[in-house]
Amino acid sequence: MIDAVPSLTGNPGRRRRERRVSRILAVAAITSIVISVLIVVSLIGQAVSFITSIDLSSLWDLGWFPQRNKFDLRTIIVASVIISGVAILVAGPLGLGAAVYLSEYAPSRVRRILKPILEVLASIPSVVVGFFALTFINPVIVQSFFTDAGTHTMLAAGIGVGVLVTPLMASIAEDALRAVPDSLREASAGLGARKRTTVLRVVLPAALSGVVAAAIISVSRAIGETMVVTIAGGATGSALFEANPLEPGLTMTAAIANLALGSDNPAIGDPFASLYFVGIVLFIFTLGLNILGDRIVRRYRRVYA
Repeated sequence: MIDAVPSLTGNPGRRRRERRVSRILAVAAITSIVISVLIVVSLIGQAVSFITSIDLSSLWDLGWFPQRNKFDLRTIIVASVIISGVAILVAGPLGLGAAVYLSEYAPSRVRRILKPILEVLASIPSVVVGFFALTFINPVIVQSFFTDAGTHTMLAAGIGVGVLVTPLMASIAEDALRAVPDSLREASAGLGARKRTTVLRVVLPAALSGVVAAAIISVSRAIGETMVVTIAGGATGSALFEANPLEPGLTMTAAIANLALGSDNPAIGDPFASLYFVGIVLFIFTLGLNILGDRIVRRYRRVYA
């Protein structure tokens, strides 16, 4: 006699619970997408309204002066690029070095202690780092090398932002390095390679996609930073075009913050509407970085069986 085949459909109650969880997760995903789309649509609508209401020559002027209807984009874009560039020059080597040490050289006991500390450092409030940049980095470091530097400089702001994003860079890069299979390290060691050679020739190339992703996320974080650049960068509300890192500078995020708070202009009219335009420019910057990072990750990603 042949035994009856048990049903493969599972418990009905369990299936109902799984369907409920699936619907809840779907609603959460759709809600986040809808919110993102609404934000972008709002930015685009207000940005188009701003562009059509001003003289386009005001977008290329002496500086960013919303009160006088001068919205020079070079001023805030160049300052953002300079500060982000300095930040990644600081965070890149420090973060990658910390990641390599924790992943490849640190004893497991040391790693268990240092990794949580590193992740806690990533949550330091940016206002604290901004105050640190203003009271220590600029007077002690920047002015020691450049005696003619002022109280507020883009260089100090960039170093401060670099300090802020270093734990983020280190944490993500360390996760990427740890994901490299040990079989590759063992094969390299079996061929007689030194530890340094294994790290440089095997582990880092294998984790390149993750390291690049860490760098892109760090740059995006640096461009989006507001408080450090506002405190240490010095320019509040308006600024002349400046490409010297030893001078004050106004970034896109700082300009948005000042316009939104109304500290530089009444929260009405073209000056206030310009924050939406700057917002969409900032969005395009970060979107472009994410697309670039995704293409690089896809280009260098290696799949291990």
